Parts: sequence; structure tokens; C-alpha cells
Amino acid sequence: MPLKNYSVLKGKVVDTQMGSSGKPHYEVHIKGEENEVDYRIAINIASQAHPSEVLYFVSEDFKSEDITILPTLENGITEITNENRDIALDYIRGGLFDPKKMVPLPAELPGIDNDLNEKIHHYIGQAKEKKAIVYAYGERFGPESKPDKYFHFKPGNGIHDIHMNQGNVGNWKKDDGVWQDGGILIHFKEENRWVGIFLAFQSQSWCTDEDGHAIKPVKECNHENSGNQS
Repeated sequence: MPLKNYSVLKGKVVDTQMGSSGKPHYEVHIKGEENEVDYRIAINIASQAHPSEVLYFVSEDFKSEDITILPTLENGITEITNENRDIALDYIRGGLFDPKKMVPLPAELPGIDNDLNEKIHHYIGQAKEKKAIVYAYGERFGPESKPDKYFHFKPGNGIHDIHMNQGNVGNWKKDDGVWQDGGILIHFKEENRWVGIFLAFQSQSWCTDEDGHAIKPVKECNHENSGNQS
């Protein structure tokens, strides 16, 4: 069964919390404009399935015909359905990037700019500093009946599953679907530039059917398609 509420969130960065041991997400507080609704996006920096290192690719100058539609969206969350699927992401069918360029990164590592926490923080920090517009794709959660547990605004509300959402294993197979992948696009308007951040788990297969389910074992498929699997 695909994601229940596949959506894209549009807004600006207010605050961040880096992930840490036992907290495998980089958290971002997002808001549309002043006095609008608060949201949180939870970005995976580690996988619960082996191996734990997440596959990562960033496009410093992302180009796609479909991104011309995104600035016309209202601030906040837009649900993606068959009626507006032209703005959906699919890592396999959409030709967004070359999967071979994805590299596995640990969540945390001693040193500078060498782990996923720091890579994401670099771009999200730039987005905050330059007041860029962030578009976060994934599954919506909330509104909740309690305050957000990281940034404490109420009600808790936001986007998670900001990664490839097909070719899953185990309990995550239920999330499989096509044209429902997560990711982050950042529009630096003054520079007329888009940055795309794409994440996937090494346990996910890149050979999927029209329901998003794996049709080849991970090692067999990913050895041919992504070049990152052992």
C-alpha cells in the first residue's frame, strides 16, 4: 500500500536540530510566512535496516521542467494526487539524477563535512541564511493534539519519509508505491538556482514494478543500477 498522505511542504527554514546517537533524523522547523502554520520536516540520516549508512546525492544546480510549477504553490502543505502528479518525485521513473552518483554516508563521523548530518546542515543552513524556499516531499503527519516534540509549536505537524519510498524490504514494503518518493528541493531565488537533495536506503531495490515493489534482489539490481551496493 503506498503512502497515505504523499505531499510537498513549501516554506522557509526557522530552526534546525542536528541528529545524534539514538536520534536518526535531522529536524527542520519550517514556516510559510509570518503568522502562518508551523511545520517540522524529519530527514533520515540513518537506516533501521542494514546497512545503516544512507545513500545521498545532491544536485547543486538541479533542473527539471516540473520545478517551474512549484513556485505557484501556496505556502504550507499541498497533497499530491493523480490530478497534480506532474510535481511528484520518482527516483526510478522521473530521470531526476543518475543513481550511480549516490554515495553511502554515515550519520555521524569525526571530522568536518564528512557525514550526512553535516551535509544536510550545510544546505539547510544556506537556505535559512538566504531565506530560500524549501520544498520537502514525503508523507504528511499531523495535525497532532500535542506540541511538536522538537520545536514545541502546537499542533505538531509536518512531513517525514523524505527519501525513496519504493523497493522496500520487511515491514516497510507496505509503504511501496510509484511517484511518491521523498526529497528536498531548495530554491535560491536571488541566484535563480535550485538545489536537490535525494536520499535512499541501501536495503531498497532500484528494480520495481508498477506498484513500487522490488522485482529483483537488492544486490542483483543495485549492482547494475546504482553502483553503490557491495
